[in-house]
Amino acid sequence: MTSNNRILGSLRSADGKGVVRMEDRFGTHIDDLWSALTDPHRLARWYGEVEGDLRPGGEFHAHVTGAGERTGRVDACEPPQRLLLTMRDPDPGPGQPDQTIIEAMLTADGGQTILVVEERGLPLHLLAAYGAGVQIHVENLATHIAGHEPGDDDARWDELLPVYQDLAANVG
Repeated sequence: MTSNNRILGSLRSADGKGVVRMEDRFGTHIDDLWSALTDPHRLARWYGEVEGDLRPGGEFHAHVTGAGERTGRVDACEPPQRLLLTMRDPDPGPGQPDQTIIEAMLTADGGQTILVVEERGLPLHLLAAYGAGVQIHVENLATHIAGHEPGDDDARWDELLPVYQDLAANVG
């Protein structure tokens, strides 16, 4: 992946926990972007392998590229505008959360779609790492929508982490 200085995210705290918020505009119709977020075959191309019950209240298992094994629950599914998930890490590392909340909100804007993703419940000391990681996932989604394969996540991580470290330094 070539160097891209575009930062999609913002970081904040709420109730002593970190929040990562990403916003991006996609050159596709809302139904196509919704499909990329909810169809297991499409998820596998940019996010990871997902299987299970993807209906509201359903439980699922995910092997997230670059993050490992996760389980989750669909808390809300309002096609094609809102998806709310509880994600659980069955084996969190030291200082990592065992559970986070991910919410995706889609808004149609002509032939384009605005996507806002928030991940909540994050430890403040790891907020920069989560910011970089979530941005990489959103960029991989954009690459998938454009019909391309994801780039080098490790190289992108090295570019993004210092920027998110600077942003995290202002979160208290």
